[in-house]
Amino acid sequence: MSKTYKSKKILVSRQYQILALILVVLAGGLVLLPKYKKNEGISPELFVKHALSTERYISTDLLADRLVNQDPTVILIDTRSEDEYTAYALPNAINIPLDKFFDEDLNAYINQDIYDVILYSNDNFYSNEAWMIGNRLGYKNLYVLKGGLNEWFNTIINPKPPKETDPQKDFELYSFRKAAGMYFGVGVSKTETEKKPTKKVITVKKKKKRVAEGGC
Repeated sequence: MSKTYKSKKILVSRQYQILALILVVLAGGLVLLPKYKKNEGISPELFVKHALSTERYISTDLLADRLVNQDPTVILIDTRSEDEYTAYALPNAINIPLDKFFDEDLNAYINQDIYDVILYSNDNFYSNEAWMIGNRLGYKNLYVLKGGLNEWFNTIINPKPPKETDPQKDFELYSFRKAAGMYFGVGVSKTETEKKPTKKVITVKKKKKRVAEGGC
């Protein structure tokens, strides 16, 4: 057995150990959810199946393309603190910090049947936690921006140019990223970049509360 194969085997094993630890922590956190939420949502088995899947992630390139083309079916949710959101946010993003995910007035933005709700944070940490909560409650159309704002800056705002020997598709991708970076404000004056991001206004209908049975 080669050293390379052993190294890969150890790496994969560690990845599974880390993933298992994350799931245990998340499961423990879900136990602490408010009582009225405990019996709602999907089964634990389906929750774990979804948690192990990577289909929830959307790339920065795909998001940039949808934003440039002004896709009306996208809702961006910034899961960071209000201060971080005020300092910098993606265009038209709505700020819903993780600790406010159970606010009834904000729930309609997250629990969507029409829009694709894309969660993001600086990396994947807060957005993944938010996704796990929404997934456990059975919310649909929830996605996570892969790599968060860190990946956004590395790929869209400050993309790395390809090498001369790279295939043509890499040059095409670089051209798209450069153009997208200009669209999202690269080269804009400091006065413009300091403006508070515009919030997306979406008309939502509050879901009616279930009337308790019995009583007078």
